[in-house]
Amino acid sequence: MSDTNVGFPYLAVIFDMDGVIVDTEAFYTDQERRFADDNGLPVSDDEVIALVGQSHQTFQSTLQDWWRRVGRELTGDEAEATFEEWASHEACDYRSIMNPGVAETISELHGRGVRVALASSSPMKNIVKVLDACGLDGIFEVVVSGEQFHESKPNPEIYLHTLESLGLSAEECCCVEDSVPGITAGKRAGLTVFAKREERFGFTQEMADVIIDRIPDLIEAAEARAR
Repeated sequence: MSDTNVGFPYLAVIFDMDGVIVDTEAFYTDQERRFADDNGLPVSDDEVIALVGQSHQTFQSTLQDWWRRVGRELTGDEAEATFEEWASHEACDYRSIMNPGVAETISELHGRGVRVALASSSPMKNIVKVLDACGLDGIFEVVVSGEQFHESKPNPEIYLHTLESLGLSAEECCCVEDSVPGITAGKRAGLTVFAKREERFGFTQEMADVIIDRIPDLIEAAEARAR
């Protein structure tokens, strides 16, 4: 570890986006519930909640399955297009649901010489839209989308690729996640995983190394873990 990181025990922090940078999970879950209802798709609440933190690929295949139940055979892109058309009239105000203290935490990390990256399962076009809306464009040294890989989280490839792009080992970095797929991917990649506490969807975060209540808690929690 470098001693230039002024009290912080990692050379880089890799952030997830949905649920960590922006509190989009509840917004998306509500959308998916209403989409299924409006289109007469027989989908349980548990199935909707199961999409939290899942990859773009899983989202597409799930929509295909939902449409198949009412006799429509669609490709993944076609199934997603039905959702996008339905949702086109209700854009999300990402800035209004950015988690408190995100920008300040990243600024403090920068000030301590800690590098920051983003590894999200979302499509790149959505990542760009979110970062731009939140005024976070350009602050991450590396930005990686799950669509770049055959499988995204919980497959660790997205994190392994991010580490390679940073030129750092897993031991030199940590990640910040919230969902089970994200936490699993981080652990499989050998990273120390800090999970932002999430109790609304009924999943466990027990695989994480540390659970924090707010993003600004990351710095103190990381320092405490290293003592």
